[in-house]
Parts: sequence; C-alpha cells; structure tokens
Amino acid sequence: MLIKDYFKKISLPDPGSHKGQNGKLLVIGGSELFHASIFWSAQIASKFVDIVHFTSPMNENNQLVRQRLKAGFWQGIVVDWHQVEAYIQEDDVVLIGPGMERNQLTANIINHFLEKYPKKKWVIDGGALQEVAIDRLGQGQIITPHKGELKILLNKIAQTHIEASTNAPSNITAQQKTILSPLLRRGLTILAKGPTDTVLTGDDSVAITGGNAGLTKGGSGDILAGLVAAFYTQTSAVTACVLASLIVKKSAEKLWQEVGPNFNAADLIRQIPKTFWQLMREK
Repeated sequence: MLIKDYFKKISLPDPGSHKGQNGKLLVIGGSELFHASIFWSAQIASKFVDIVHFTSPMNENNQLVRQRLKAGFWQGIVVDWHQVEAYIQEDDVVLIGPGMERNQLTANIINHFLEKYPKKKWVIDGGALQEVAIDRLGQGQIITPHKGELKILLNKIAQTHIEASTNAPSNITAQQKTILSPLLRRGLTILAKGPTDTVLTGDDSVAITGGNAGLTKGGSGDILAGLVAAFYTQTSAVTACVLASLIVKKSAEKLWQEVGPNFNAADLIRQIPKTFWQLMREK
C-alpha cells in the first residue's frame, strides 16, 4: 500500500456527531523531574479528538501540582489521580508514559494497568515503555521506542546484550525483527523512531522517510506519541502510526523551509494541523 493511501482510512468528523463521538483520549504522564512532555502530548491530541483527559501520578495528594496542571492545560480536562481508572475505562485510548521517570513507581503503574485492562487500546511511550514487563505487551497496544528504548526492549526479550542499529537506513534490522517477532505475533504494533521510522506488525512493516534534524529537539517524540494516540481513537493501530509519523516528518520539512533547524515543539504543534489538512485534501 502506498503511504498516501493510509489517508483514505481516516475520516473527518461527521457533521451530525456530538461531543465524544470523535475520540476521547486519556493522557497519563509527567513526574517531578519532567514537566513539559505530558503537555506536548496532550496539546497536539486536543487538536484531533473531542476530549482529552489529562492526569499525572505526581498530582496525588498534591494541591499545588494539581493547580499547576490545570493552569498549564486548558485544552482538555485535568482529572485527579485517584480517578484515573474511571477514565481508563471511559476513554477510547490511553496514552501513558510521556515524562514519566524510569523507576519503580512507573513500573508499578504501567504493569498494574496493563494487567488489569488488557483489552484497552494503549499507546505506551517514554518512561512507561522503559519499565513495562515484556509479558504485559500484546494485542491492541502500540509502543513508540526511540533507539535507546528499542535497545532496552530487545535486551529484555533476548536477555542478552543487543546493540541497536546505527547505520541501517531503517532503524530496525532483520535480527531485531526476529527478536521482536513474539511480541508482534501477540498483536503488538511497534513504531520505531529514527531518521526512518518503521511501523512493525505481525504481518508487515512500513518505512516512513523524511523529516530533518530539527526533530532531534526535545518534545518531538512526545508530540508524535500524542498524535498516534489521537488517531488511534478513530482508526487502526497501523494507520495511526503511519499517518502520525508522516505528518510529523512533513511538518518538520515545512518548518525547515521557513526557519531551517530553528524550530521547537511549540512550532511543530502549530504546524501539524496545517500539514494534516493539506495532506487530507490531496488524498
């Protein structure tokens, strides 16, 4: 299938639809160390779904943090941590991990939720991806590893030291695909990030080229995860990954024409809806 054909698999909101029918997303993330990541994910998602719910384990019993979250995110609904499981059940997709630290708390949270809600549609990123147990990964889930996180995942599976690829045109090698195959057979979808993004499923792989060095800026991976999760509320895992990857790369290319590498996460968030709309009209 041509990359552009994936745009035929996503629909614009029906004029007769009401709030909530065009996607409800829960974003879980943040920590005392990393503050901005969860905002970038939630902000881009808010442009593509009807409702974004937003919570962090760091706001538990912390009124100051709760107030700061609400002050920093007006495009959705900040919910208290003790309500998180109600929103996991309510929303179409859960994105978990942006800004979460690699520690035991994160490990406890991600592995508990995946065990308790195995039929949920999950997008697992950042700290949650680094702490997830291999036996919790499977059907209905998307993971979005960068090269370092891919190496952690490969080493967990193989229980030995595996180097992530640095020179291949795609950041997934044949050896790595073989190691990942048990997870792919369970129904996991992998969006491996790099100069060439690779979307892997049990049946196929799709390579998405493009982008530029401006995407090395902090926040671009969080934005990609938020966009994947937003699309996943309305389409398949593969389509969500391919479209999100392509749109982020094309948005970066547009910004490069205007400012070269001198753009940041906020610029990317502003450009992505414009690029999406242009590509949808060309489909």
